[in-house]
Amino acid sequence: MTRLAQTAGLNDVQREILSTVRDFVDKEIIPVATQLEHRDEYPTEIVEGLKELGLFGLMIPEEYGGLGESLLTYALCVEEIARGWMSVSGIINTHFIVAYMLKQHGTQEQKDTFLPRMALGEVRGAFSMSEPALGSDVSAITSKGVRDGEEYVLNGQKMWLTNGGTSSLVAVLCRSDEGHPEGTAPHKSMTTFLVEKEPGFGEVRPGLTIPGKIDKMGYKGVDTTELIMDGLRIPANRVLGGTTGRGFYQMMDGVEVGRVNVAARGCGVAQRAFELGVSYAQQRQTFGKPIAQHQAIQFKLAEMATKVEAAHAMMVNAARKKDSGERNDLEAGMAKYLASEYCKEVVEDAFRIHGGYGFSKEYEIERLYREAPMLLIGEGTAEIQKMIIGRRLLEEYRFQG
Repeated sequence: MTRLAQTAGLNDVQREILSTVRDFVDKEIIPVATQLEHRDEYPTEIVEGLKELGLFGLMIPEEYGGLGESLLTYALCVEEIARGWMSVSGIINTHFIVAYMLKQHGTQEQKDTFLPRMALGEVRGAFSMSEPALGSDVSAITSKGVRDGEEYVLNGQKMWLTNGGTSSLVAVLCRSDEGHPEGTAPHKSMTTFLVEKEPGFGEVRPGLTIPGKIDKMGYKGVDTTELIMDGLRIPANRVLGGTTGRGFYQMMDGVEVGRVNVAARGCGVAQRAFELGVSYAQQRQTFGKPIAQHQAIQFKLAEMATKVEAAHAMMVNAARKKDSGERNDLEAGMAKYLASEYCKEVVEDAFRIHGGYGFSKEYEIERLYREAPMLLIGEGTAEIQKMIIGRRLLEEYRFQG
């Protein structure tokens, strides 16, 4: 273990889990990540290894076959995995958010049906809010679910669906006006539907099409897709929690936890960038000595290490607050905002330390340089985080005139 990004107060089980994950990352992910990423190849063997480690069930309660661990343990595992290859953490994260939403909001039948198989990684989750014409404005969604007897008929187009092809269970947010009079606030007339499907692309069940992978600048390997619903029929017992109109709150609860995850990814990528930068600086020589001995490079390393440490501390704080049962949207927003911004800066400094070689696909930093920007927009942009933080601060520090 390195000096940076250590977490005080972990128990023996947590330390053992993290040690196992770090060992897996060093042996099974880092050696193949760049090669797989350049080919945009899904990391099948890595995912099978994560299944065997039990990571798909890390936070699923023991009664459903999971490990029943805390958000902190999960976030620290994500940090390690993202240090190896951020795309792999994305495969885990969307699955985890759906499992978390089921655990927190699902009916007993829904929990019994899905959680044991999700813990084993047999059922893999994805969730879908965004649409082609909107980004962070969730209240403006147009996809709709209309009741028809004992079923709902879903129509609409969703966008930016991580694990869209490989998943077999998708939590889809749609507008549902049933029981909600005209004029009801948009966020009170949304419902989360649990959509089961076959993995793959094309028409994966009647009325549901996953067109194919979106070609991206970075964040490769993991499949990001659209999702098109055209007369998709869903049984009424697949409304998450059994009641319509609760979808917005359910999704926001999942995303709040997801923001801790994105912060953890930023921490992991920044750690790896620092490792690459500090290592290269001690090997590369200019003017008769390693560049690490030049004060300009030492200043960069000092700034990078401080940012790694600060981001990690904020991420841990946000996870611990959620684990304690307290509201953590302020801390999660701050952690996600800071960790993603610092990640971008640390990666860029490592890239600069590499000089011209940083521009070469032979060096790992080139991959990190393309991956870091995704964290600035994933799970809500930096600007959205600042809006959330600002509103919460005004609630906490209301002027008493």
